[in-house]
Amino acid sequence: MAISEQDYLGKLIRFTQNRVWRTYPGGKVLDELVGKEDPADTHFPEDWIGSVTSAKNPGREDVEEGVSTAVIGEDHHPFDELLDSDPEYFLGADHVKAFGNKPQLLVKLLDSAIRLHFQAHPTAQFAQERMNEPSGKAEAYYILKTREDVENPYIYMGFQRPPAKDDLKKWIEEQNLEAIESCLDKIPVKPGDALFIPGGFPHAIGEGILMVEIMEPSDLAIRFEFEKAGYTLPESARFMNRGLDFCLEAFDFSQTTLEDIRKKYFFKPCMIRQFPYNSGALYHLIGIETTPCMQVRKSILRDVVTRREDQCFIGIVTKGKATLSTPSDELVVNTYDKFFYPAGMGDLKIKPEGEVEILECSPPLAK
Repeated sequence: MAISEQDYLGKLIRFTQNRVWRTYPGGKVLDELVGKEDPADTHFPEDWIGSVTSAKNPGREDVEEGVSTAVIGEDHHPFDELLDSDPEYFLGADHVKAFGNKPQLLVKLLDSAIRLHFQAHPTAQFAQERMNEPSGKAEAYYILKTREDVENPYIYMGFQRPPAKDDLKKWIEEQNLEAIESCLDKIPVKPGDALFIPGGFPHAIGEGILMVEIMEPSDLAIRFEFEKAGYTLPESARFMNRGLDFCLEAFDFSQTTLEDIRKKYFFKPCMIRQFPYNSGALYHLIGIETTPCMQVRKSILRDVVTRREDQCFIGIVTKGKATLSTPSDELVVNTYDKFFYPAGMGDLKIKPEGEVEILECSPPLAK
């Protein structure tokens, strides 16, 4: 059924859970968020938010998954079809001119039960020049919470002791994980941490972490650890169907010390502007000074605020409860609810109950 202006102009847009199959187990916390009777860790550990990206899962080529459902009132629309109905309203004229009808962004809630596979992703330059792909897969993380039974949550990120390329190739072929792991240190993380993983960096997310993952809209991954939790990756899920020698060219073999990582890739909130009457403030986390691929901000609100932005964003309530309203619509959002603010929305009133925090994930700036 065709989507008309009266279906969306000035209306508030929320997202249902959009669980996607992955090679690692998790998702128990995501089950709890929607009140499942028997929450459990399964192979659906991710909730893709505001996604127009299809997941690539070997053996599941006949399953359509990855594209989000947008909810306006009682109506449900595939998010890509909604954007196509009026791309300039939803994404902005400058964005459409630069990137077309796609957000050029993929946002996820990720709930890991185990340490994820060691992996790396190509940079945008490598993907475009060597793979004829439009996007690489640079990533940003915002840590929401950790499971109670995880004492020291961590990630791996970059080579602290870079191996020779030939040695790494041998270790991957032999699956000598002890040797691979000896090249990286565990990097402690905690709720509220915001960090960026450049393309080419080897990395792995530790067990028991619930996070928001913001990335370029691709599913390109070099997975150089083949077996986790009893599941062995098929050949097609390891090296992007290009072979190990090709993938090794995408790795960043530079030495990255823990001090470098904390200084260059962990970010503290920097105030952009304060809202009137001490009602809150908007903070910058990640943007053009770090990557051209995304923008991440956070608003902290204590009283009623009316927002008007000139760029779209995906909002995730990371703390508290609030009522969102426009002249023609109203929506109550709770912790971990997700919504979309179109570029042409105009005024959005946010009335918090107590203190509310909203993570705001925006596409790259149009040049």
